Amino acid sequence: MSQTSTLLNSILITSLLLFSACSEQQKKEVQKERPPLSVDVITVTKEAVPLWKRYTGMTKASSDQKLRARVSGVLEKRYFEDGQLVTKGQKLFKIEQSAYIAALNAAKAKKAQDEASLALANADVNRYAPLVDEGLAPRATLEQYQAQQLGLKAAIAGDVAEINKAKLELSYTIIKAPIDGRASARHVDVGNLVGQGEATLLTTIVKIDPLYVYFSPSQEDVRDFMKYKDKEKPDVFIELDGIREDIRLNGYVDFSNNSVDPLTSTISMRATIKNPKNNILPGTFVYVNVFVTDKYKFMMIPPEVIFADQLGKYVYIVDENSKIKRVDITTGYSSKYLTSVTSGLKSGDKLIVSALVKLKQGMKVVAKDVTDEKGIQAILKENRLIPEVK
Repeated sequence: MSQTSTLLNSILITSLLLFSACSEQQKKEVQKERPPLSVDVITVTKEAVPLWKRYTGMTKASSDQKLRARVSGVLEKRYFEDGQLVTKGQKLFKIEQSAYIAALNAAKAKKAQDEASLALANADVNRYAPLVDEGLAPRATLEQYQAQQLGLKAAIAGDVAEINKAKLELSYTIIKAPIDGRASARHVDVGNLVGQGEATLLTTIVKIDPLYVYFSPSQEDVRDFMKYKDKEKPDVFIELDGIREDIRLNGYVDFSNNSVDPLTSTISMRATIKNPKNNILPGTFVYVNVFVTDKYKFMMIPPEVIFADQLGKYVYIVDENSKIKRVDITTGYSSKYLTSVTSGLKSGDKLIVSALVKLKQGMKVVAKDVTDEKGIQAILKENRLIPEVK
């Protein structure tokens, strides 16, 4: 190799070393100049919080009424639209009435006729009674008139019964809503003969305010409810996670079955839910949240701050040197909103709840305490997890 080539190689190597040294120096300067990461923290503490159990359930109408034709005739009118909300007592259908009006008028006429005959019988009795007392008329004739009088009174009582029956059958020609609710599609169109030899189904009305929700907790959970419940009818809210909006409705448990299903070891329970806007219809799958108790203390944290790897679950806290520290934890009770920590954390720890994807062990941070805004009590209030006092 020539002396010139050796000199050029030496210069090139020296330049690379100088450039590398400058780059390392610049990186160190950048790292020194980078400000600490700002994070939000909440102060962990052991406190009494309301516990809720979550189940899947299905809604059912609190009342399901099938409207049938109780008299026969041609369906003459319909007063509602399919699927319409109706109120108790609202007219829904009319069956042709002419035959029933005629029957009522005939019963009234029969009663008037019998009343006229009774008036004559009364007159005969009143006329013959003094004559019999004076021995001027035979008693057998008086007794005959008295028998006619009693027979006509009985006939009039029968006429009254026939009139009431005719009125009742005439009233059946107007079909009214027995409850408030939503009507189904009509099963029979106007012009069809109904009630001929059968009680023709005309429509169905379901009452969905209040709404029933059936769910099946395990027998162990039911024992916990019975042991720890604070109310005779525990609070409940149901959730429907929708694409456009989430729906939440409140209610209470009002029924528990008296036996355990041997196949599933569960017990059927029912909650009554307020549904004033008819947001949820019968047959809908929902999440049922049942309040258990708020008398016991737990160390709760938001579940979204928990990480997991091959070593287990962990969270990040800010230590006394304002540096990020990993803390391995074990968890117990868990719900959509809260998770209890049974070991790993201690009261007073500053749990990081923001910038989670940027966190690294030992990183210097500036911590802002947001316990009042994002702590456990704030989560409970925001999600209405504190039962109302009744």
